[in-house]
Amino acid sequence: MSQLQMSEFKTSALRITATVITTAAFSPLFIAERTLSATFTLEEATIDDINKAFDSGALTAESLTQLYLNRIETYDDTLNSLVTVNPSALSIAEALDVERQTLGPRSPLHGIPVILKDNFDTFDMPTTAGSIVLEGSIPPYDAFIVQKLRDAGAIILAKANMDELAHGGSPGGGYSSLGGQTLNPYNFNRGPSGSSGGSAAAIAANLGVIGFGSDTLGSIRGPSMDNSLVGLRPTLGLTSRDGIIPFSSSFDIGGPFARTVEDLAITLSYITGVDPNDPATADSEDQFPADYTAFLEENAFEGVRIGFLGGIPTGNPDLDAGFAQAIGTIESLGATIAAPIIPPVAELIPFFGPTGVFTTVSETELKAELADYLATTDPEYPKTLAEVIAISESPEVLNSEFPVNPTVLGRWKSAEARGSLSDPEYVAAISLLAEVIAPSTEAILTENSIDALVYITSSCTATPLPGVDDSTFICSEDAIGLSALATAAGLPDVQVPAGFASDGLPYTLSFLGLPYSEPELLGFAYAFEQATKARKPPEFFAALPGEIIEHSAIPESTSIAALIGVGAVLTGSKFIKHRRPS
Repeated sequence: MSQLQMSEFKTSALRITATVITTAAFSPLFIAERTLSATFTLEEATIDDINKAFDSGALTAESLTQLYLNRIETYDDTLNSLVTVNPSALSIAEALDVERQTLGPRSPLHGIPVILKDNFDTFDMPTTAGSIVLEGSIPPYDAFIVQKLRDAGAIILAKANMDELAHGGSPGGGYSSLGGQTLNPYNFNRGPSGSSGGSAAAIAANLGVIGFGSDTLGSIRGPSMDNSLVGLRPTLGLTSRDGIIPFSSSFDIGGPFARTVEDLAITLSYITGVDPNDPATADSEDQFPADYTAFLEENAFEGVRIGFLGGIPTGNPDLDAGFAQAIGTIESLGATIAAPIIPPVAELIPFFGPTGVFTTVSETELKAELADYLATTDPEYPKTLAEVIAISESPEVLNSEFPVNPTVLGRWKSAEARGSLSDPEYVAAISLLAEVIAPSTEAILTENSIDALVYITSSCTATPLPGVDDSTFICSEDAIGLSALATAAGLPDVQVPAGFASDGLPYTLSFLGLPYSEPELLGFAYAFEQATKARKPPEFFAALPGEIIEHSAIPESTSIAALIGVGAVLTGSKFIKHRRPS
């Protein structure tokens, strides 16, 4: 810590401690008793529910965090969604409670437990991207999004399992050499999708309030679908990627998972911002509102045109029927449904396939950008993709309980064979992406005068795990993954629960829009959510003792001595900014 940081921190700590003592001594809040009358239920609890319970005195950040820790201890041995639980979570929550009582909450996220995909840097917890070769690696700084969450008062509760270095390869997703296999909370024979499957499964099972993932070619959108969550792949540049272990900067973006659209909108309001360490965010200046919840209206569809691509069924009769029903619902809510749109196939085909633009760009960038990240790790960790491959193919890893998936290894080797960022093949692919593919994708919306493109997020419900024979699984190998459209052009894509197929697995509807149209897309998702109420929690994670709080009791007054003692927690390092210098 620099001398300037230490000076700022001491001043802040003295101010907070003085406020604790003064407020404890003189504020009626700590000597008066209030009669409470309300009920709090943890299952599917929203940020608003939690804040009302905080305000009433029925709940504290510490007690809320303990409830989630209880659920993690009880249920995650089966689900296997998390790789690290924050050992300081309760002490951080305790300090945030004192701050709430003395200074008031920082934001609606004050005291809210959050689960991060384990490729988000955290200065106080390991960040591994699911790879055994990074086991125990603690970054020097927080990711930009993580610091924004801490600034808002959120509690980083845990880090979640993920597909290795964000590369899916195992059927069903959610497998890594570090964490093993995460299960789908709705069916333990299916996967949670990848690569952000651990975060999504944890939030679906009510192990935390908000989750975070990163998305390159569908790694937020697939897990949203398979775990019945609201998800967002933001506009490229709306949120900073700094401090997220990279796959491909041309396509990577970080975003949230939630159980409701409102919770996602609240969260998004506190994680945007221009970051000098991520040049892509420069374009977002003045493009993000202070409060995304202001756009959540049940009549959001009135007067808008919604489009969908024609001639592309999913191949799953349940999903095709669900999509038809969703279109009917949207129309009944006031939208004009445009005639089926024929996509510009000739312009988009170059994006796909083993020799396509996505593969060329992402593999070349992985090789270069992963090395840049690895340079920030301690000396004992590998510094190049080649070294990662060598360790992953070592007998110790290959013969371990969780060897690296062979498909993932194959992709890494393909990336290692690529040239540099000045290679003509890469330069040509970047040019084709910027000059042809991205404009052609945006033209689907602009030339058809539609406010959003809607589609079923994936052509398949959650995929069976390796070795599982499940005759109820229906998936067409010929179906086109429309989620690639957002990746190709850096467009925002919001998912919202839409129903359940006959196999009992959930599916979501996606709304795709033009750059920085998140306010409108969230409005559409909210109107659809309120009209359908399609999400329901998985049945395998019943309420534990203490999760339903009836408050007719009078809370005990808090003593000055207790507050001063807890106030000392505020002098801990968790309240210092740990961000990479610009």
